[in-house]
Amino acid sequence: MKISVIGMGYVGLSNAVLLSQKHTVICHDNNPKKLDLINKKISPIKDSLIQSYLKKKSLKLSISIDINEQTTKSDFIIISTPTNYDPKQDSFDTSSIDEILKKLNQLKTNASIILKSTLPIGYTTSVNKKYKKLKIYFSPEFLREGNALYDNLYPSRIIIGNKDNYSQRFVSLLKKASLKKDVQIFMMSSCEAESVKLFSNSYLAMRVAYFNELDSFAVSNKMNTKDLIDGVCSDSRIGKGYNNPSFGFGGYCLPKDTLQLSSSFADIPNAIVKSLNKSNQLRKKYIVQDILKFRVKYIGIYLLAMKKDSDNFRESSIIDIIKLLKKNGKVIYIHEPLLGIQKSIFGCTVVNDFDSFVSKTNLIITNRPSKELNKVQNRVYTRDIYGEN
Repeated sequence: MKISVIGMGYVGLSNAVLLSQKHTVICHDNNPKKLDLINKKISPIKDSLIQSYLKKKSLKLSISIDINEQTTKSDFIIISTPTNYDPKQDSFDTSSIDEILKKLNQLKTNASIILKSTLPIGYTTSVNKKYKKLKIYFSPEFLREGNALYDNLYPSRIIIGNKDNYSQRFVSLLKKASLKKDVQIFMMSSCEAESVKLFSNSYLAMRVAYFNELDSFAVSNKMNTKDLIDGVCSDSRIGKGYNNPSFGFGGYCLPKDTLQLSSSFADIPNAIVKSLNKSNQLRKKYIVQDILKFRVKYIGIYLLAMKKDSDNFRESSIIDIIKLLKKNGKVIYIHEPLLGIQKSIFGCTVVNDFDSFVSKTNLIITNRPSKELNKVQNRVYTRDIYGEN
């Protein structure tokens, strides 16, 4: 088959690589640098398996900036452009998808259009009503940053918001491209599929917030956080995983998805969902107060990216912590290789050389430590317990 994928982030690129093992895939993005890297078999995102597949596998991949008539001749068009949360609208900003759908409608495509971006509940229904000649479906992704291709090869489940022949055909494509036996398939309405995505990420945010609050309680009462978590998680109904304390949840999905779900509740009574972002903000303030107890002036921030092997720090919890520490008169130095030659960020000095960074600081703050910090462990502040994301 011929498939076009629009948007070369984690979702788009991992789907493009996955499907290009057996089908012809055109990669679209408005960033020519990303497309140039893909054309050179270099992954523009940090994902070791994607890089390995680009280098070693015989993939049927090509690139194109323009969405044109060639795109419209595809059997499937996957849209995976960003949908950031807009606080003024109290909803996701779907303008990038809106523009693409408008163009595809003008070009009169007969392709099945699969929306992979996270959406407000009801969006797919609304655009199907608006563009009656287009076939638009929503199929959510459940990918971990840095493991996007792996999570497509071994999916936890495949969901699509329809039950017609076209949606069954797309589900079959994903299933055949995966390496996992007996993949769970769920076919439901588009509103239900959109809800599954938001409720799934909100549950994960709730779990992060829960164990962060447990950690705050343990620290305040001079208890051993690990003993508490191990005791709690030994119950099979609770289970292990996603229980490592942090400075708060951040990244591409959890902050915006919890806000969108809270907005979607509208007048429906709820307490848990709307409290998640408040809990996250309280956690960051608690971390700052805990850091201030050290009474040091020069503080180092080791990595803005909150996860190991991450190549972005969008919505990173450390950003708010930096701003709060600065308000308390602290001098902040930042060591983050992702910044390259950039000399400052958030009004703080960036120090690229690690030894120089260490020499300038009395205390080093990191969400997830690395081996590089072993020689200065006595100066490291973290809430990491298990050494995992």
